[in-house]
Amino acid sequence: MKNKTKELLIETIGTIIGAFIMAFAVSFFLLPNELSSGGFSGIATILYYKLKVPMGITIAVLNIPLFLTAGYKIGKKFFAKSIIGTISLSVFIDILDKFETLTNDKMLAAIYGGILTGIGTAIILKSHSSTGGSDLLTNIIKRFNSKIEMGRVITIIDAAIVFANVLFLKKIEIGLYSAIAIYLMGLMIDIVFEGIFFSKLIFIISDKNEQISKEIQIKINRGITGLYGKGMYKDKEKLVLMCAVGRRDIGNIKNLIKSIDKDAFVVVTNSREVLGIGFKN
Repeated sequence: MKNKTKELLIETIGTIIGAFIMAFAVSFFLLPNELSSGGFSGIATILYYKLKVPMGITIAVLNIPLFLTAGYKIGKKFFAKSIIGTISLSVFIDILDKFETLTNDKMLAAIYGGILTGIGTAIILKSHSSTGGSDLLTNIIKRFNSKIEMGRVITIIDAAIVFANVLFLKKIEIGLYSAIAIYLMGLMIDIVFEGIFFSKLIFIISDKNEQISKEIQIKINRGITGLYGKGMYKDKEKLVLMCAVGRRDIGNIKNLIKSIDKDAFVVVTNSREVLGIGFKN
């Protein structure tokens, strides 16, 4: 019981911290430059400039029907933390909105606004919570239709809202800069969840597998795994070498392979995360 209470407290604090970071990004970068990161904040941006309605109040009001619809269908803890996240975001935005913006450069606003919004959103998601908006809406939709892809729904909603911002505020550059902010937001969410230690995965098909394997282990100090495959064109079995390496190693490995077998078939792919000896524990 103590562990569950502690976990709930940490997640609640994380939700509030994430909401503050998001509010900071909106109030000091996005909102003063008419930019949008999609979601309900995009709708609130339109009402803020057209009707002078405080953004935080708009976000809270827009989320009321969602919470009434959701009830406890999304889980009691998630429901409670989402209410805390939504209220925190709304209050923080209206408080911080009273301060002067940090920049009037739309490019800088899109970059820093997108990065900070992504960090705040990731912290909230890691806390198994939300600040309402399109995230909560897609969770509700998912409960009724589990086959719907949440990522696609969020993308469609955000794109539609950004288009509405361009339409109502009559500035095409708003959409262009907002797209940058949304891209960076998604990128930061991935980085916070999966880390920055991107690696490379290399597959090698060669008639000189043993020599290549030994040289990589000795000179690059990386382990090699042999996978048995079959070339369908010649109907011939082949040993495929697989090696996870750091980004800095990839050039040396390609040169090493070329020096041993210039006809080797090499495939290099990105690996988002590698766990184990020599990489993340």
